[in-house]
Amino acid sequence: MVEAVQGAGVVVTGAGGGIGAALARRFAAEGARVVVNDLDADKAKAVAEEIGGIAVPGDASAIVPEARDALGGTVDVYCANAGVGSGGSEASEESVWALAWDVNVMAHVRAAQALVPEWLERGCGRFVSTVSAAGLLTMIGAAPYSVTKHGAYAFAEWLSLTYRHRGIKVHAICPQGVRTDMLAGTGSAGDLVLKPTAIEPEDVAEALFKGIEEDRFLILPHPEVAGFYQARATDPDRWLSHMNHLQQKWEVAR
Repeated sequence: MVEAVQGAGVVVTGAGGGIGAALARRFAAEGARVVVNDLDADKAKAVAEEIGGIAVPGDASAIVPEARDALGGTVDVYCANAGVGSGGSEASEESVWALAWDVNVMAHVRAAQALVPEWLERGCGRFVSTVSAAGLLTMIGAAPYSVTKHGAYAFAEWLSLTYRHRGIKVHAICPQGVRTDMLAGTGSAGDLVLKPTAIEPEDVAEALFKGIEEDRFLILPHPEVAGFYQARATDPDRWLSHMNHLQQKWEVAR
């Protein structure tokens, strides 16, 4: 058992399935009191009933007050997991870009606005951001997703560097492919880049809990991402050439 989460009041957004459901199950198994959030009320209720949690369905951007009340007045851990896997390019409709920004970035910002003041008063709190390796690297065929996941990572990083000395812990989870409905929706690009090394949602939860125990900010369920990230930083042109070769391969195959 991870002592840091035993008895904690935990909120997991987008927890009706996939990574969110795996996180909710793991937190409950570790002795936490869990609020399960999802836009799909039936899915949220199903997971909550399974783990002995509390369902608070609805838009992840606005659930902190209700979730806080459901947990008896205190949120100790907030998992900003809800996300949209918007594919497309610079030519995507404004509405596609707006939705990606709203869910993948601004929902995290709004949650922090609601939680950080009380965490600073208490001197503790934990913010878990489900980002993606796309937030460290990129993803072919998915400009809105890649750009906004970079934003999600940047915001988590900013929270950590700003508040870590005041007791707020931040973790950024950055997996590559995970066997979820979102991966299934990535189509041929996902089949080429993500599917061959895809892992289970439970593997992501395991990586997070190991990171909590080791007090690490960056959580890499696919350890090889560290090498890719280093290559991107040290030789960006070579890295971009490699990614462009993947792009060309995808264009030929689809």
